[in-house]
Amino acid sequence: MTTSAKPRKPEWLKIKLTTGEPYQELKQVMRSKTLHTVCEEARCPNIYECWANRTATFMILGDICTRACRFCAVKTGLPTELDLQEPERVAEAAEQMGLKHCVVTSVARDDLKDGGASIFAATVKAIRKRLPFCSVEVLIPDFLGNSDSLQTVMDVNPDILNHNIETVARLSNRVRAKAKYPRSLELLRRAKEMKPDIPTKSSIMLGLGETYEEILQAMDDLRAVDCNILTLGQYLQPSSSHLDVFRYVHPDEFAALKEEGLKRGFSHVESAPFVRSSYHAHEQVKSAEARTNSVREESLT
Repeated sequence: MTTSAKPRKPEWLKIKLTTGEPYQELKQVMRSKTLHTVCEEARCPNIYECWANRTATFMILGDICTRACRFCAVKTGLPTELDLQEPERVAEAAEQMGLKHCVVTSVARDDLKDGGASIFAATVKAIRKRLPFCSVEVLIPDFLGNSDSLQTVMDVNPDILNHNIETVARLSNRVRAKAKYPRSLELLRRAKEMKPDIPTKSSIMLGLGETYEEILQAMDDLRAVDCNILTLGQYLQPSSSHLDVFRYVHPDEFAALKEEGLKRGFSHVESAPFVRSSYHAHEQVKSAEARTNSVREESLT
């Protein structure tokens, strides 16, 4: 039996490292507040650029995930505690950094009755108390389909509700642990039903073996539940124990997929090899608002 050789990493997947003063300062803020960021825990390739620009995604509810998705570098196991003071420390850090747009995500906490939804809500409230003009985006797990947990988050009116489907339907069970493709779509549908005016967002990794047609179908599935913002990026293997990269998607294909997404009615599509769910998050908000306003104006003329 023969096995195919792993694809070689192409030239366009090179990162410029920038570890100047803003990067070091932000790192010190995170450590002084004993906070975690998905930028570090998930080994995001954009950490140097984003931190140099004073943007980061806070990861609440600890750094141990109860799931073991085959694409993710975050530690897995059974968390031992719940830090009720964490929301206030996140808010303090956001204030110290002078953020205008704050992204809050978490590990999956299937050990908690509400999946950590109450801590998400408390964090949004704490940030808004200190930074009333800062927009807050939440990137939530699926809460095992618990509608009450989702309602807890939606009741604090995040500026964007983000939940990632991660991959196409055919590959979902292989790539994700416990999460289900239909359940993720249902979460996004319910979020829009609960708060129609709050934009919803999702992300897909490419290079795991999906076909072009399957990507387009995933876009259609997201639009069917009125998902507004889409991000597309290249899957990069965190370690040898994670899923192999099936292929490296050329930037031209990412550009073509962006156009496909916009044609399908997404208010904003971020699509390039290094794009991750929170990459250029603040810019995504402004672009989505501008496109939505433009569509509204056209419908009135």
